Amino acid sequence: MKKLIYLCLAGATFMPSALEAQKVLIGEGSFLRGRGFCEPSISINPQNPDNLVAGAVLDAVFYSLDGGQSWTHDTLISSFGVWGDPVVVTDTAGHHYYLHLSDPTGENWSSEEILDRIVIQKSTDGGQTWNNGSYTGLNHPKDQDKHWAVVDPKTNFIHLSWTQFDKYGSKNPEDESNIMYSRSEDGGRSWTPAVVISQISGNCLDGDSTTEGAVPVVGPDGSVYISWANQNKLFFTRSVDGGKTWPERERVIAEQPGGWDIDVPGVQRANGLPVTLMDTLGRIYVNWVDDREGNYDVWFKYSDDGGQEWSEPQKVNQDTGKADQFFSWMCVDPLSNYLYTVYYDRRGLEEYQTQVYLARSKDQGATWEEFLLSEDPFETRPLLFFGDYNHISAYGGRVRPIWTEVRGMKMGVYTYLWDEED
Repeated sequence: MKKLIYLCLAGATFMPSALEAQKVLIGEGSFLRGRGFCEPSISINPQNPDNLVAGAVLDAVFYSLDGGQSWTHDTLISSFGVWGDPVVVTDTAGHHYYLHLSDPTGENWSSEEILDRIVIQKSTDGGQTWNNGSYTGLNHPKDQDKHWAVVDPKTNFIHLSWTQFDKYGSKNPEDESNIMYSRSEDGGRSWTPAVVISQISGNCLDGDSTTEGAVPVVGPDGSVYISWANQNKLFFTRSVDGGKTWPERERVIAEQPGGWDIDVPGVQRANGLPVTLMDTLGRIYVNWVDDREGNYDVWFKYSDDGGQEWSEPQKVNQDTGKADQFFSWMCVDPLSNYLYTVYYDRRGLEEYQTQVYLARSKDQGATWEEFLLSEDPFETRPLLFFGDYNHISAYGGRVRPIWTEVRGMKMGVYTYLWDEED
């Protein structure tokens, strides 16, 4: 596969003509009709890597049975409502879980019950059909938002973290945001009571001083690790008993100059929220975006001792100019421990023109190679909601990034058929 990709090393760029052949449109819609797709998530089935499931705002679900070459689109339905922030994870039995926000009345923002819980729907047939779902975090009138989940490969327990707002968007200084946690030990049928795991609260303005970006990971011994952003810093905490208790106070592991609510020209809303991941050797990584060098770059740092000590921040993108890189997501292939990061990039482009890069490290982040995934830039639009993240999944050398592009009056989500050579 590497021969089909722009290889950017030591200032050289090679442009094979077959590049675009590996880029696949998963689904698109007209944003003028409110059906453009964005904010995607994707997951590879470890039981059958030809089976992939993806989700996109607001209620789109896609599945593939041929490794991502072709996709079937459907609309996810639940009695609890489906209201965005799609997150797709898969357990070792090959069961897919689609987590999302709620809208039980169908009245959207006019309802006081919108965002009242985190909903989890399950598919046991490769994403073709889904149950009505279960939920956690119901705590009316508080709002539940910005969740992520991970499956423990040894137990198939699902660990889930998110932000709880006393009242979303409130300017009242007495209203707070906090990081929540819950888990399922029975394949998503039931969930432990949601607990607050942050001790330093944020405000409710959905900005730099709001606690957001909680992404959990599970260690080989079942310990759960979570980082998030707040007040221009990255915080970290852990549970050494599999999420049963959270006795440790969160602590700062990195500064985030400029905060997580970043201002990218031509993008209505963007963020540099952290992504937490872990390889099978026990190294924890946190990936984020900030402007410490005067423009937005993709950063990461790591810990080899369960989060007690951390490396210095290291940059993933290799350019030395002032172009912005943003909306990064990092993952690890659990069979090779290779790291992969997908992000938007504006190097060498004008105004709102944007391209998509993938970076790969074969040595736990010591060195990185960058690859351009599309030779045709697209343009963002300042007034168009572009989502809050992209995503990427890797298993056994099969790597599937997923991202949003705007083409004409349509907004769609794409993947790239990256398969490592033997």
